[in-house]
Formats: sequence, C-alpha cells, structure tokens
Amino acid sequence: MADRDILPDTFKPVHYDLAIKDLDFAKWTYNGSVIITGDLKAATKEIVLNVLELTLKEATLTAEGKESKTVQFTEDTKSQRATITFQDEIPASAKAVLTIHFSGILNHDMAGFYRSQYKPAAPAAASVPRDDEFHYHLSTQFEACDARRAFPCFDEPNLKATFSFAIEIPADQVALSNMPVKETRDVGNDKKSVSFETTPIMSTYLLAWAVGDFEYIEAFTGREYGGKKLPVRVYTTRGLVQQGQWALEHAPKIIDYFSEQFDIDYPLPKSDILAAHEFTHGAMENWGLVTYRLTAILFDEKLSDTRYRNRVAYVVAHELAHQWFGNLVTMDWWNELWLNEGFATYAGWLAIDYLHPDWEVWAQFVNEGFEAAFKLDSVRASHPIQVAVRDALDVNQIFDKISYLKGCSIIRMLASHLGVKTFLKGIAIYLKRHAYGNAKTYELWNALSEASGTDVNALMDAWVGKIGFPVLTVTEKPGQITVKQSRFLSTGDVKPEDDQTVWWVPLALRGKTGTQGVQSLALTGKEENISDVDEDFYLLNAGATAFYRVNYPPERLAKLGTQLDKLTVEDKILITGSAAEIAFAGNGSTPALLSFVQGLKGETHVRVLDQALDSIGQVKSVFGDDKQVLGALQKFTLQLIEKSLQQVGWEPVAGEDINRTLLRKRLLLTAVVNGHEEANARALSIYEAYKADPAGSPIHADLRTVVYRAAIRANPAEAVSFLKKEWFTTKSIDGKDICLSAMGHASDVNVIRDVLLPFCFSTSPPAPATDSVPAADMHYLASAMANNREARPLLWKHMRDHWEDMEAKVGGNPIVLDRMVQVSLPKFTDYETLQDIESFFANRSTKGFDRTLETVKDSIRGRAAYRQRDAKQLKEWLCGQGWCKC
Repeated sequence: MADRDILPDTFKPVHYDLAIKDLDFAKWTYNGSVIITGDLKAATKEIVLNVLELTLKEATLTAEGKESKTVQFTEDTKSQRATITFQDEIPASAKAVLTIHFSGILNHDMAGFYRSQYKPAAPAAASVPRDDEFHYHLSTQFEACDARRAFPCFDEPNLKATFSFAIEIPADQVALSNMPVKETRDVGNDKKSVSFETTPIMSTYLLAWAVGDFEYIEAFTGREYGGKKLPVRVYTTRGLVQQGQWALEHAPKIIDYFSEQFDIDYPLPKSDILAAHEFTHGAMENWGLVTYRLTAILFDEKLSDTRYRNRVAYVVAHELAHQWFGNLVTMDWWNELWLNEGFATYAGWLAIDYLHPDWEVWAQFVNEGFEAAFKLDSVRASHPIQVAVRDALDVNQIFDKISYLKGCSIIRMLASHLGVKTFLKGIAIYLKRHAYGNAKTYELWNALSEASGTDVNALMDAWVGKIGFPVLTVTEKPGQITVKQSRFLSTGDVKPEDDQTVWWVPLALRGKTGTQGVQSLALTGKEENISDVDEDFYLLNAGATAFYRVNYPPERLAKLGTQLDKLTVEDKILITGSAAEIAFAGNGSTPALLSFVQGLKGETHVRVLDQALDSIGQVKSVFGDDKQVLGALQKFTLQLIEKSLQQVGWEPVAGEDINRTLLRKRLLLTAVVNGHEEANARALSIYEAYKADPAGSPIHADLRTVVYRAAIRANPAEAVSFLKKEWFTTKSIDGKDICLSAMGHASDVNVIRDVLLPFCFSTSPPAPATDSVPAADMHYLASAMANNREARPLLWKHMRDHWEDMEAKVGGNPIVLDRMVQVSLPKFTDYETLQDIESFFANRSTKGFDRTLETVKDSIRGRAAYRQRDAKQLKEWLCGQGWCKC
C-alpha cells in the first residue's frame, strides 16, 4: 500500500520452527535456525524478510521437490530488511520451506532477545551469568518491530503464523515461552533442550521466551476451560516470588471475568506472568507469557507504596484484556494500534472496577487518563487516534496517550451511550468474527452497530479519524443556553483551518426543567440552542463520560463552586481540569480557576483534591519564577488543604480505605513542598531517626516520598548523597523509583550539575553501578528535574552538550530516547529556550522522536503564551485577595 512501507507479498508465512542454542554468556551471543513453511505466491530467486542485528549464515528454499541454496545476503539496515538471493529460481508453491541459519546478540537494549541485570535476592543457580556487580537473566521484547532482532522473520502484524520453539539452556535454569513445555531433553555438558507446544496462529510481535533462575507461585482459575481449571503462574528470579502474590490474587479472577464478558473462553492452556528486571514499558502482552517491569507486577505488603497496589492490579487486567483484544484479534496494521491499546485500557479499568468497586477507578481515570489525554491532544502537533504509520521507526511514537488514553476515553464514551451490556455484546461479535485474524476499526464499528441498532461509524468517525477534541462554549439567556463546539487548542490560537471538524457530542445534560436525571441529548452541528434549562443549576457532560471540555460563563463556573453537593466526584474533577486548561488557553482566566478551586476547601476525595492541586501546580510551574507569586500560591495551597490535613494525621490505619491512604500521602506531600513548617519538622524527624537506625526506625512505605522530599528541601547535598545509597541498596521493589523522583527536586545548582546529571546520564561500566541510573529508569530522575525550575535549564544544557553520549547510553532502543525528550523538555515557559531547542535539532536526525519533539515545542509555546498573557492579572488577583502585597 502507498501509505506504508511493507514487505513484498512473494512469501506468506504459515508456520515457524525456531530453535536457539549455543548461548554464550561471555560474548553474549547465540546461534539459531528457523524453518519457515509458507505460501510462495510466485516463482522467485529472492526472498525479502525482516532482519536487524543478526548475522545470516546460510539459507535454503525448497518447493515442489526443488531446493536452492543461498548465493548472497544483502542487508539494508535502514529498512531493517535482508534480501536472500538463491542460486536457482524456485517455482510457486503453497508449501514452500525457507530454512535459515543465523547468529544473534544478547543485547542490553531491552529490545529483541536481551539480557537484564539484577542484584540477586537469594543465592542463584551456579550457571547464572554474573559479573562483579550483577547477575543476568534473558527475555524478549518484540513489540512493535523487534522480533526481527531475535530471528529472521516476516515481522508485520497481519503476517500471522503458528510457532514451534525450542531452546538449549543450562540444566539448572528455567526456560519459558508462550505455550507449555512439550519436552525437556538432556543434551550433555550440563545443558538441556526445552521445546514448547505449538502456538495458535499469531503475530510475530507476540512470540516470547525467557531464560533464567526463575521460581514461581501458582493459582488456578475458578472456571474450567476444556474441562480443566487453568494454571496461572507468577515467575520471578529467585527470592522475589512471594511479592507476586497480589498479582496472582487478581489474574485468575480477571481471566474468568473477561471470558464471561467477551463470551469467549481464554484461548491458551496456561497463563504465565514474568517479572523482568529491565524493561522499557510497564508490561508486554505476549500471548500466554506476559512480561512486566518489576514495579508493575510485584508488591510487598510491608515495603510497597499503596499506589502500586492499584497499579499492579490494573496492569494485570490491561495485559490480560490483550489476550483477546490484540492477541486473538489483532489490528491489521500499526495505524490502528488504538484497537489494541485503547480497548485494553478500557477493559482493564472495567475489570478493576468489578473487583474493587470501593476504589472508584472511573474517578481515577477521569483524573489521570482524561487529563493526560486532553493535554496531549490539545496541542496542534497531536495526531488522530487512527494515524498513518509508514515504517517501523514510526510505530514506537504512537504508543502514547492518544492511542491508550484518548482511545479508552472515546470507548468509554461510546459504551456509556450504548449501555455497557450492549457494548460488550458488540465486542463479543467482533472477537468471534475475527478470531485468530486481523481487523480494522470499521469492523469493530460494524459489530457494535449490529449489537446496538445504532450507526456507530457515523457517531465515531470524526473521533477516530480527526485530530483533537471539542470545547463547548456556553452562553446563557433566561431559561435557555446556547452551546457551540469548536476545536480546543491549549495555545489558544485556533485558526479557521484548525476548526473544520464537527464531532458528535453527547451532552448528558442535567438541569432541564421538568425532568429528572440526565438527558441524553447530542450536539451534531456546530451550535445549538437548548430551552427549558434551570437557571439555578445545570450541568453538561454529567458524570464526565464524554471526551470534551466545557467553557461555562465565569459567573456560572463560580456558582458551580458553591453547588458541590450537586456534583459527582467525576463532575468536580472534570470541571476543575477544564477550568485550568481553559485559563491556560486564554479562553478563561486564572483568577476564575482559583476562585472555583477555593470552593474545594476541605475536599476529602483524593481524586478531586489531586485535580485541584495539579491545577494549582500548573499555575505555580508557569508563573513561579516570580517569587512573590510563588509564595502567594504556596499560601493559597496550604489554606486549601489545612482542614483536610488535620483530619488525616500521619499514621496509616490498618485496613483503611485505599483512597484514604492515598489522600494522606497527597496532603502531607503538598504540605511539605509548600513550606508547611509543622509538616516539614515532623518529616525531618522521621528522616533523621531512619538515618540513625534504619532497622529500628523504618519509614512507612507510604511516607517515603513525603519524608524524602522534606529532606531534599532542607539539605539537598546531604539528602541526595543519602538517597543515592538508598537507591542502590533498597530491598523495596518501588524504592528505586521513589528515590530517583525525590532526588530530582534538589534545588542546589551544584548538586544538580555535579551529582544528579552525571548520575542520570553516565553509563555503567565505566561508571560504577552506584553512580549510573539504568537506561530504563532515567526518565524518573529526568522528569523530576524537568519539573524543578532550578534543574530544568541545566538538564537541557546537559542533554544538548552530551547528546551523542545519551544516544550511546540508550543504545539501540529508540523508545528510551523518545521518552527522554518527552519528559525533559516540555516545561519551559520562554520562547528563547524554544528557539534553542529548534536550532539544536534543526541539523540532527529526529527519526524516532520527531512526533514527540513537535508536541514538546507546542507545549512550550502554550506555556510561554500563558505566562505572557496572565502574569499581571494573576498577580493583581493574588494581591487583591490578600495572598501577597503588591
């Protein structure tokens, strides 16, 4: 197709027989062979397939009794392809056999077949590779386009096949793959060959295997599948497996839940979970062998922060949703990645809401998911949900908040409109119709239309195919309102060409006179008048189920701030977030936002408070260079939380509601970073006691962030030195992330320049492991520094001056480089830095992060415009309210 760069259709794979052997833990290499049976569409002397960082040694092509050997291999590194040329032309055949012998690299780039380093929690098997500081295990990461790093293959999502896999490993280690073990044979020299049962037909990116010193815990599903309860296992390196118990409590229940909701039984004979020590993303949905970052799957009841309880449960649900949506039915091409990720995000929250209704996860999604998607989609450089993807390097950048969170948002909007039961009935039709195949977005809409009797494509076409989202501007007349939709841009400079889309907008109106509840009206044109509206109270997008902002008149927004008892938790979150972003774009004002937020004084729901404090935080971030304004906003923040702060106290209560625990942490952290003297004194006393006697005075897991931030604030040099040691020695799975995030807030320029930046960007080796953050975790420290006004310019200067070194550190993984650009640069508020960024990248290749770079630049433009426009007005309001003296 013209819009994508894909392989020739000469050969269509049907089955792979892949064998790996000669694992060399000194040179980090291996040998392999793959026998690919397929349909040779036409007579040929050439086969083109995907290869990256492999050495092809010899190949044969056999068909119709004729065999031809290799003449040459021609590799194109840029296109990640190899052309195999054979001696003789081979005739077309439905059962051609391509055999390739090759060698590969056990890289340290978290892509392909790679090695992960770790410090063992218990004595390891004798054969486990190790050096002076680390042990190693092996695993794979193939999505989106990295199966080609591990073995020669036709590495495109719609070139599905079955796979048989075997691997030779040390006799005292464990091998895992998508399917159960078929046979284990002793092959001598303290080695064994492990072969696995053949997979269902699936895409190359879902194949997976791992080798290591693994142990497991096991549970079984409640339902039977084919007459048996399915085994579900959590695997870790030795000594960590009991921390998989929380995940194991959820996984079997989630498998049963989805099997019932989708009306299709889980399709494989087992479900394995593997905690990988080094990992780019949160997790990867390999069919039957899901791999995870440690903090996304392990949870210690004594040592883990409560928020990871929520995270682990959700990520398990998300990845298991993929076993149907993505694995059983796969998008036809990467431009429809959202079909995988948007639905898995929605289904993940649906399952957790079912298992933990007390968590109120849809309020969490409105606070976290909606807002993150809104922010990315409100810049001109955003992209449609369904976005053109030409080649492999384009793919990684669309694993973003548009595919995941906007995708989920519009699915939730549609499910709410159709009714969740009807929606899931349509999903079942879709999955059954396309099982073990590939599908496109319109085929999902067709199934949902069939289930609902509604023309879903007409409703959703613009939401999927067009960039951005609408803001509804409301004007009032006695007894009626006029609602007008237009595209929302955070830069506030919407041009006529930006505003061509007309979205279907479900209004979900509360407050129509003579009616009760929510009216299911919809806006299908640019503008509409609605009569019989209650002049005292009305609300659009009640329950926050639809993906748009509402710009109320200032007086209405202020009045809603006095009618909080009429609003749901989700309503409060969405109104607060909208007021903040509408002020940011210049369609509203910062004083109007702060006036509304004042009405939330004493609010005790953590998600509402999160949204309010995040909104104030954005104002501080943009205008806080003015010390007077910063001080005023700190005082404003402290008075907002004072009442709630007194209620929650410092001591977590056993068995308390999870949202209460999260509320305490947010309130205490807010108090500390805004200069609350009593809170800082208490936090520092806990810190000093811990330093003096770590075993006797441990810091409660949920207070570490609070205590560390107080220490960083009081004495950056000493605290960073201590937290670096804590980062290296902590036994808590989440401890490293928490230490890195705290250190990044150090305000001492010397500490930032001389300690934190080398710590983040140096490589190990030659730097000692204690002085080098692994590539997979750099973003935790960089993100905190980017949010720190003292560190932000130094971070950019270091990246600019050491760009090639940073590229070398992330190695062959463009995802890490893209993420570093994404988290490090968007918080500037001046056009001079924007110009510097543009100049720096003007003469460099940005392939692999070009989309992200454009969104970063748009974010800076919006922040700079906001600062110029509202600085004077904000200061005058703060002074007028008595928060500072002008």
